[in-house]
Amino acid sequence: MRLWLSKTSEVPVREQLATQIMLGVVSGDFAPGEKLPSTRELARRLGIHANTVSAGFRDLEARGWLEARKGSGVYVCERFHATPQDGQFALDQLIADFFRNARAEGHQPAAIRERLRHWLKIQPPEHFLVIASDAALRALLLAEIAAATGAKVQGADLADAAGQIAGAAPVALFNEAEAVRAALPPGTDVLLLRSRSVAEEMSGKRKPAPDELVTIVSVWPDFLRWARTMLVAAGLSPEALVFRDANEEGWQRGLRASSMVITEFLTASKIPAGCDLRVFRLLADASLEELRVCAAQFKFEIKP
Repeated sequence: MRLWLSKTSEVPVREQLATQIMLGVVSGDFAPGEKLPSTRELARRLGIHANTVSAGFRDLEARGWLEARKGSGVYVCERFHATPQDGQFALDQLIADFFRNARAEGHQPAAIRERLRHWLKIQPPEHFLVIASDAALRALLLAEIAAATGAKVQGADLADAAGQIAGAAPVALFNEAEAVRAALPPGTDVLLLRSRSVAEEMSGKRKPAPDELVTIVSVWPDFLRWARTMLVAAGLSPEALVFRDANEEGWQRGLRASSMVITEFLTASKIPAGCDLRVFRLLADASLEELRVCAAQFKFEIKP
């Protein structure tokens, strides 16, 4: 089997080497019990450091693909069968056959990678990818979107979003639109979501009396500030508001003494029974409806 590496790829050389050996085993290019080239020989042939080859071999040995025989060399594991530890065997076989056929037709590795990127990019999305720089906010958005749509939802920071958009419909809040677009490949479509307004959140809900004590609880510090702004704008006295950080120990103590407890979707399930609970959602109704339409249009996988 011919091995080829890209030293300018974002994928580490060790990982490229290990993956190609795995594909060689899956496709039958490397037979069970077959001896692989020595570390030194393979390093010389590929123009890489011998330590890189050794690290790749050790990784595959730990995962059950290769075995090192003392004083003899490295061999494809004799016990290899159709369900290796890594699983996904049928898919691995398809990928291995594709690469073998592409090389047999004379296609160069760079051209193969480029066409793969192209086809992955135009595939219809299978799930939402929530991109947000704040981890706590990201968790809240994941919970709200999953509950509202029933669809599969994953999260990503700005730093790793580009590597996770294959098969995903990226979504982000409007206030992070510029940063999110800069973090993704040019031309990537992003569904931008709006936050709920004061009027939208308070519509149809009983307003606490001026002398009532209202406690706001959240795992996300910015929610506490956001809720304060909304409640004061709705006419509540700042003196009647108490704030609890749900990341701190003992935050649940005394909550039943409040006339009302306000929290977000993620913390709501942890509020003690007997509290007059109000759950404030972050996303506007219009944005949630957009998400439902998108999930239905692309027939996203429904989360069990």
